[in-house]
Amino acid sequence: MSEAYDLIVIGSGMGGYVAAIRAAQLGLNVAVVERQSVLGGTCLNWGCIPTKALLEHAHAFKVAQQASEWGITFSGGSSPSIDMARVHERKDKIVQGLTKGVEFLMKKNKITRVQGSARLVGGGQVEVRDSGHSEARVLSATEILVATGSVPRSVPGIAVDGTRIITSNEAIHLPSVPASMAILGAGAVGVEFASMFAQFGSQVTLIEMQPRLVPNEDAAVSTELDRAFRKRGIGVRTATQVASVGIVNGGVSIVLRDALGKSDTTDTLVVETLLVATGRGPNTDGLGAGDVGLAMDRGFVIVDESYRTSVDGISAIADVITTGARPHPQLAHLAAAEGVLAAERIAGKDIPLLNYDHVPACTYCEPEIGSVGLSEKAALERGFNVKIGTFPFSALGRAKIAGEAQGFVKIVAEAEYDQVLGVHIIGPRATELIAAATTALQLESTVEEIVRTIHAHPTIIRTSLTSSA
Repeated sequence: MSEAYDLIVIGSGMGGYVAAIRAAQLGLNVAVVERQSVLGGTCLNWGCIPTKALLEHAHAFKVAQQASEWGITFSGGSSPSIDMARVHERKDKIVQGLTKGVEFLMKKNKITRVQGSARLVGGGQVEVRDSGHSEARVLSATEILVATGSVPRSVPGIAVDGTRIITSNEAIHLPSVPASMAILGAGAVGVEFASMFAQFGSQVTLIEMQPRLVPNEDAAVSTELDRAFRKRGIGVRTATQVASVGIVNGGVSIVLRDALGKSDTTDTLVVETLLVATGRGPNTDGLGAGDVGLAMDRGFVIVDESYRTSVDGISAIADVITTGARPHPQLAHLAAAEGVLAAERIAGKDIPLLNYDHVPACTYCEPEIGSVGLSEKAALERGFNVKIGTFPFSALGRAKIAGEAQGFVKIVAEAEYDQVLGVHIIGPRATELIAAATTALQLESTVEEIVRTIHAHPTIIRTSLTSSA
């Protein structure tokens, strides 16, 4: 006999637990199935939170190294060093505290937690197997929400061993700082780890097949980040692909070649550690998606604009989905937003449709990157009559006071009606500043309205947004 619920959520990541809580708030009897022993999914346990904690340690280390510039001296003239054991201790404490917070919210909202691997078996039923039990537990519900998230994706021919060749899952737990590290992939994950380990003392080389770093960002942002990374001593190999990888004398030998096919020559890079950061794939292995007839695309679950799948009574959200219309951003804050909307629809409410052009993206490397809306290239491709404005942080007093004056704010607007189409920031506090830009786009602000909005002084936002506009 199965256990009956109004809603079963498969996965307790950002999208899953937020959806479960919202559904419970609306009066539904909810169960959450999670195969891991902890709640919170990738973002909380292996992604956003631990990574950003490490990046914050890297920033603190930089400030300590520059202490003399601030008039701060250390006893005996000793220079600061990084203690990775203490770093991980603090990082893990932060993660554990937030995990307990999710557990509290689940209990507070009377959500049933079921540990084990879930499999869709049709008829509104979910089979759950726990490694400690031979018999499956069967749950049933009127609605099922798939929120199983994503897993690190490797490259054919590169075998991740978890020691010398690693993914981000292992990188956040490295007990010591590698003397040298190559990072394959220069998207958000790749450049964040490059920034972090370079600050900790590794000799880092970034390898990217595309012609520029952070290829999803505005081209001007990519150029500025490339300049900043080279200035920091980070090696940058764009338009480059890996021909082969091997373990040699305890290190990793990487044969590189031109990704654009302009040259047949190769060269070899030998490093202590290779971090594969080539994106994340859908976590649908063992889900039984094909058995119940879910329409799929390369492992992703196909959904409509309200997160319904091809099977009645089954919805899906976040990193595991695709709409087919455009690439679906794998972002924790987007997962949460989709979770709320899916839960509200399942509870019988009318829901607005998300405008995916208004989803902000943040990259926490140094300098930070924050962006929302259309890049200059995308706006032109959509046929807009584009005007742009750019303001450098080097001219801003507040940025100089903070000792972080690299980068700029770039606003992309429509010339005829003055509407802001996109804002792209690289520099200090970019991941915080982008919130103001996101609000402006959501409210369909014009450049004139931004210019005439009064901001406090001295702040980074005051001059950077109004002057670039």
